[in-house]
Amino acid sequence: MSNTTDYYCKQTAAPVHAVVTPPGSKSITNRALLCAALAEGTSHLSGVLDSEDTQVMIEALRQLGIPVTRHLETAALKITGDGGNLPVKNADIYVGNSGTTARFLTAMLATTHGGNYRIYGKPRMHERPIRDLCDALRSLGADVRTESGNGCPPVLVGPNGTLSGETRISGQISSQFLSAVLMAAPVSPDGITLHVEGELVSKPYIKMTLEVMNRFGGTVETPGDFSRFHIPVRSKYFPRNYAIEPDASAASYFFAAAAVTGGSVTVQGLTRESLQGDVEFCTALQAMGCDVEYGSGFIKVAGKPLHGITIDMNAVSDTVMTLGAAALFAEGATQITNVAHIRHKETDRIAALACELRKLGADVEEKEDGLKITPVPPLHGAVIDTYDDHRMAMSFAVAGLKIPDVVIRNPDCTAKTYPGFFTDWEKMIRTGI
Repeated sequence: MSNTTDYYCKQTAAPVHAVVTPPGSKSITNRALLCAALAEGTSHLSGVLDSEDTQVMIEALRQLGIPVTRHLETAALKITGDGGNLPVKNADIYVGNSGTTARFLTAMLATTHGGNYRIYGKPRMHERPIRDLCDALRSLGADVRTESGNGCPPVLVGPNGTLSGETRISGQISSQFLSAVLMAAPVSPDGITLHVEGELVSKPYIKMTLEVMNRFGGTVETPGDFSRFHIPVRSKYFPRNYAIEPDASAASYFFAAAAVTGGSVTVQGLTRESLQGDVEFCTALQAMGCDVEYGSGFIKVAGKPLHGITIDMNAVSDTVMTLGAAALFAEGATQITNVAHIRHKETDRIAALACELRKLGADVEEKEDGLKITPVPPLHGAVIDTYDDHRMAMSFAVAGLKIPDVVIRNPDCTAKTYPGFFTDWEKMIRTGI
């Protein structure tokens, strides 16, 4: 997405005090959509996120003949599945730059065989890896390949084959590969067993996948270490009423606002027991000096003087850029490790974050699997490039709270997961939402 209007960040001299409720989780929304689409009957979802990533998923399901009715004013949705039977057998499906949509649909279409499908997206999507998922699906009997043979979309799914048997799947690039096969497997007529190769990144997202599947009746057997997964025969989905909790990744920007201004922000609808691992971002802020309160139906962060930390963020990698912005206001260096896989996201997030933090005056050492960020006062304003990456735009709004003259290019890229972000951000600064 491109935009000619830059966003001039709003500074605040006063601590930010606010109570906020971010929109629904993108990760849960797209998982619930897929499980509901594969169920037999009508499901009702509430708290549904309205963003580019969820819009392309919904449009793809409609394109496949699955009835989906949305009520934007109430964030509700009705979807009617037919147990994995798809009315439309041939389709070109556009997924934008939504990794969840591309990967989840690839596995879904490979399982509900019987048609010819092409999955394509933005130019950056055609650079994002999907080879490991395609290899695993083919080894289970599916007819799936990448169009150019380079291991990236567009993906072609053919009518020959069905998912069954046992295979290995890499966990090192994206947990979405494993999630995709897990969610598609219950509509297969045969049992499926998956063995994970290498370190499984972003394990909390697999826990989320299993929980959403469970809510729709899907059965998965796995040991505690997530090294093996077995989906038994006839582990089918059933329609459900399902409430989607607020997005914890989106909440991280508001928590960081409290941290860097010395204020306090309460996010409603999230708890320590949230399905989303990114609530653990608060633990990182706590290690940097903040006070964190976990209540019944809320999490509250109170900012205190910050100090640098060394932290493995593999499990909460979508919040790396938020912590990078907060690290600008810490005493001493902050070192982020074990997140090499975020180089394959909407942009190379390690390189992009390092480049933009340096523009503000920080000393940043870029490593293969992370960064070391050392503030070098006085920090100064700069024009921030966002690389069409929603999380770059939202993270650097945190820096703009305290650093004068920070300008964010292409702020509309936040539409991918949070179209109303800057409106809500300014309301927080002005009034405390």
